[in-house]
Amino acid sequence: MEQDKINAYMTLYTALVDICKAAAPMVPFMTEEIYRNLVCSIDKNAPESIHLCDFPAANEGMIDKKLEDSMEEVLKIVVMGRAARNTANIKNRQPIGTMYVKAESVLDEFYQDIIKDELNVKQIVFSDDVSAFATYSFKPQLKTVGPKYGKQLGGIKAYLSAVDGSAAMETLKAEGVLKFDVDGVEVSLAEEDLLIDMVQKDGFVAEADNYVTVVLDTNLTEELIEEGFVYEIISKIQTMRKDADFEVMDHIKVSLNGNEKVAQIAAKNEGMIAGKVLAESMGTGEKLAVSKEWNVNGETVTIGIEKC
Repeated sequence: MEQDKINAYMTLYTALVDICKAAAPMVPFMTEEIYRNLVCSIDKNAPESIHLCDFPAANEGMIDKKLEDSMEEVLKIVVMGRAARNTANIKNRQPIGTMYVKAESVLDEFYQDIIKDELNVKQIVFSDDVSAFATYSFKPQLKTVGPKYGKQLGGIKAYLSAVDGSAAMETLKAEGVLKFDVDGVEVSLAEEDLLIDMVQKDGFVAEADNYVTVVLDTNLTEELIEEGFVYEIISKIQTMRKDADFEVMDHIKVSLNGNEKVAQIAAKNEGMIAGKVLAESMGTGEKLAVSKEWNVNGETVTIGIEKC
């Protein structure tokens, strides 16, 4: 098992056990059941009941404020990145070359690696200016602007259609309002007075909120497309393992039939695929115990698996 999986399982285990101990006075029976399943089943020296355990004590020395703040920033970027993927209709298993980020701070490489892993991107570029990839268009929200500036409405529309979208958005975020003059009347428009659209350039998809702007380069190279196939093949085989009730550590053999393109990609990347799915061998033309036809990125292929 990979070390990151061990870390994740142990973190989950520790969190579940400690939460159960803290919740035991309020949820006595459910926490007792979970405790006996998680702790007593593997530690014969543990107290036989959760209600005989010491109440968990907080260790304030373990609190890392910088870590918490950085992970909050990571979360904001990942949320926007997922939204951009959805907008571009690109599945998370398809790698993307570059993602541009405009955020409140530039994250360390440790946190960038987390984002790369979560969003399946090869490179993250932090920039103070992403206007080269996207800009904004503005229209007045008639429900609010009409009653306040009815006579100036035509001039407001003209101003907003001609304004530099990126600069206007910067001003709106920094000051909370856009101020300009129309026929001698000072107009002040807040975000609720505006209909804002993000206009994206070909090959790029952007998503933004008040804190983070993320731009995905959706131009896919042949290498990225091939890697996307590899991840799809791995996903299909793992699904078949689960549906066949194979144990996590069962080793298998794999056969890919009926599609030369997919078979060639699998053969070229056999080491990576085999390592992920615990395959002792991979080939073509063999009929195995479990078989299913799949659509892999538009290519139809029949995948067979069998325990070794």
